[in-house]
Amino acid sequence: MQEFIRHEDVVLYDELLAWNLQGEHSVEYVLFYVEVTDPSRYRRAIADVNSIQWYRISLIDENSLYVFVCQETREEDLMFRRAFWDLELIVVPPIIYDEDAAMQITVIGQGEDLKTLIEEMPGSIEVTIEEVGQYDRRHARIAGALTDRQFEALKVAVEHGYYEIPRQTSLVTVAAELDCAESTASTHLRKAEATIMSQVVKR
Repeated sequence: MQEFIRHEDVVLYDELLAWNLQGEHSVEYVLFYVEVTDPSRYRRAIADVNSIQWYRISLIDENSLYVFVCQETREEDLMFRRAFWDLELIVVPPIIYDEDAAMQITVIGQGEDLKTLIEEMPGSIEVTIEEVGQYDRRHARIAGALTDRQFEALKVAVEHGYYEIPRQTSLVTVAAELDCAESTASTHLRKAEATIMSQVVKR
């Protein structure tokens, strides 16, 4: 699917939310959240992936969906994972793919092991380190209840004055910054708002 994401203008954003490996059966179950321009084209593309045994798609709105997949564990996947296993590194979900199929991951481990991981990456893989520091999610007590995409939408909306009085920007602008449909941006904000309000009321 990475080739499809990279070369077709269908997938705008993709999160690998969770995975369950069944090593004895050489299969794995994975859950994705995906934003697309055309759900039908995405469905056709995923149906053509030989390693996928079956899949289920749950539409959220016209441009966003969840995908539950059962797929064969490929040798290239095992090789990628072994690089982390051998160094006792932890990959924290979600794993995020952008429209170019570039992967963004959070990795936890010892500094020297992380350095070794980067140094041993094949030259064909370009690595950009965005942040290094102590892992601490305590500040995310409320924000942690949001998906990464909901948090991003909320952050963009706040930065552009969407919640100012009077409002300084429109939903169209927020959607453009997120590179998604206006209806999808609206869904992200409404779900984020509902989650935050529920958390506040429960205090």
